[in-house]
Amino acid sequence: MTIKGFFLVIFTTSILACHAAPKTQPIVDGLTNVKPDPQQQLVIREVVNLIESYHYKQIPINDSISSLILDKYIKSLDPGKNYFLSGDIKAFEKYRYILDDDFKNGDLSGPFYIYNVYAKRLNEYFTYSLAQIKTKFDFNQADSYVFDREKMPWATSSAALNDIWTKRVKYELVNLNLAGTTEAKNIETLTKRYHDLQSQASKTNNEDVFQILMNAFTESMDPHTNYFIPTRAAEFNEEMARSFEGIGARLQLENEVVKVSEIIPGGPAYKGKQLSAGDRIIAVAQGDGEFVNIMGWRLDVTVTKIKGPKGTKVRLKVIPVGKEMSSKPVIIEVVREKIILEDQSAKKKIKTITTNGKAYKIGIISIPAFYADFKAATAGDKNYKSTTRDVRKLIDSLKNIDKVNAILMDLRGNGGGSLTEAISLSGLFIKGPVVQVKDLRGKIEADEDENGGVVWDGPFGVMVDRLSASASEIFAAAIQDYGRGIIIGSQTYGKGTVQSAIDLNKLINPGMLQRIVGLISQDKTAGASSGSTNPSDINLGQINLTMARFYRITGGNTQLKGVIPDVVFPSVYPINKIGEDTEPSALPWDVIPGANFKPIADLTAVKAQLIKNSEERITNSLDFKYLRQDIADSKKRETEISVTLNEAKLKVERDAQEAKSLARLNELRALRGLPAVKNQDKITRQDTVDYIEDESLKIMGDFVQQSGSYAINLHPFENKK
Repeated sequence: MTIKGFFLVIFTTSILACHAAPKTQPIVDGLTNVKPDPQQQLVIREVVNLIESYHYKQIPINDSISSLILDKYIKSLDPGKNYFLSGDIKAFEKYRYILDDDFKNGDLSGPFYIYNVYAKRLNEYFTYSLAQIKTKFDFNQADSYVFDREKMPWATSSAALNDIWTKRVKYELVNLNLAGTTEAKNIETLTKRYHDLQSQASKTNNEDVFQILMNAFTESMDPHTNYFIPTRAAEFNEEMARSFEGIGARLQLENEVVKVSEIIPGGPAYKGKQLSAGDRIIAVAQGDGEFVNIMGWRLDVTVTKIKGPKGTKVRLKVIPVGKEMSSKPVIIEVVREKIILEDQSAKKKIKTITTNGKAYKIGIISIPAFYADFKAATAGDKNYKSTTRDVRKLIDSLKNIDKVNAILMDLRGNGGGSLTEAISLSGLFIKGPVVQVKDLRGKIEADEDENGGVVWDGPFGVMVDRLSASASEIFAAAIQDYGRGIIIGSQTYGKGTVQSAIDLNKLINPGMLQRIVGLISQDKTAGASSGSTNPSDINLGQINLTMARFYRITGGNTQLKGVIPDVVFPSVYPINKIGEDTEPSALPWDVIPGANFKPIADLTAVKAQLIKNSEERITNSLDFKYLRQDIADSKKRETEISVTLNEAKLKVERDAQEAKSLARLNELRALRGLPAVKNQDKITRQDTVDYIEDESLKIMGDFVQQSGSYAINLHPFENKK
């Protein structure tokens, strides 16, 4: 029986079991309670079942896991200990060892009760803070605001929390004062800020709460098993596909009004030229249907109304940019299309580097993620979007048109994505096994790309940093293990686990669907649910379940340890704060036998020379000097948990920091022959220099010059005796 078939059996067995009625949810006085719906009650049971049956750890959901979930859930709601009282926390203890049993029975009453207490406290302290804003504070006192209370005890009384919120308001006013605006304007700004926070909090629904709870649940198993509610599942899959179906506009919420922030080039809104950045959308109609006013709606709900299948029509009521909100709206009609997010896809650029008097052209390919439009590929679309397909085209251009001497792959900040894409991308540079995968039953399989040949056989480098993870680590490790290129940067994240995406909706047969509809109908009759009773609207979301681990072809695991570059730079990101080894629920490191592979080249001597040259440059580099200073300063600040509320003292501290930063900036600008600036706020992103990339290019220049000192055999197995 296949895994997919086994999923179906497991799901069918549990969902047809007697639907256990959850315990009555306690009522939180003075607030409309958010309640779970039957879909969520069924989902939690199925997720428990899937995790117990197929998660790599193969551990039962028991009292120990229940305790972890409770702690994570409370921390996710109130990480700074600004809302709950110690009495609340004590009351929540009754759930510590029963959540495992409740989840198996589809009972979510406990976590939703906890959330409703949180929502009540949130509303109370926002209301309290609004009343404090007009207080005549003395900004000359020697008091302070504790901004990090994570390791402090929970407040024992409302009066204690009132004091914390009073100081928070004072701190925000101090910051506004230092910006140079008037007292009246500062009061207006902060009042609006808290009203907006209160308004957004009031729009929280049961799906939001369920997502928070499920994050706490799945992260108690491991950091990368995730359940996604329907809207999050759609976002995840669109991100993976680098495409979506809609009008081609990015939206944002401003003063309770949906505003167009950007028109995506190539989309229907761009081609129709009816919609512009800054326009405000106040109503939406599907096809020729009635308009629905969306003023005050949550942004995610509005987005679902505007998106839709390609070929369908949506009408919008729009207040054009520059017009008053009281103006007569313009009605525009847009036919939805499939939008390709080129700005979030692989890109190339060319830089020229001079090494020992000789100029070399280096092609830089930046990959933000390992993406693939699986839906289009499954449907037989020969032009489906994917990382490998995009990079292949870029390499063809760099090689045949731009005539570059070397290629540098930029995987900085690339958190991974598709395992298949990591394998196929590696196949553009090497031939042979790329990665080993071990499933939960202990079966080990070595995977390689079998769809095409090597497309670049010249000097090659890969840039990584602490945020390079998963698929990025698979690719970088393979290039390193084969000796195919030079890995440059800082230690990578250390994610060595594989997740399988399971669409819970595909596990439902018509009979089960009708049962869900019936349960929702019962709840609606009782006034306890607002869920849809239309079977086509039922959506159970998706779980990305950790079911395997990947290993280097040498047998080592990137889990926790990541990939150590050949040429190592100081890390821009704090190694002790970011990475798999900072996650309490991370799987341990281990090792398996290596795969049958043969390195392409021995770069040992070459690497030694590249490291020597780079270290000499970095030692004399002002950029890297300041980076090391930043790292040292960051470590010093790790122990700081409070800030002064004395305006004069804070101004002195801020002015000194800004003066130091400006002096540093102008020193760097002078080094590059640029004029000094008086205000660093006017420096745009385009004005900043990527010194990590610059040094990497110099390393590639050295590498090209040494390319004749080693031999590359791109087809090692063909010559193997």
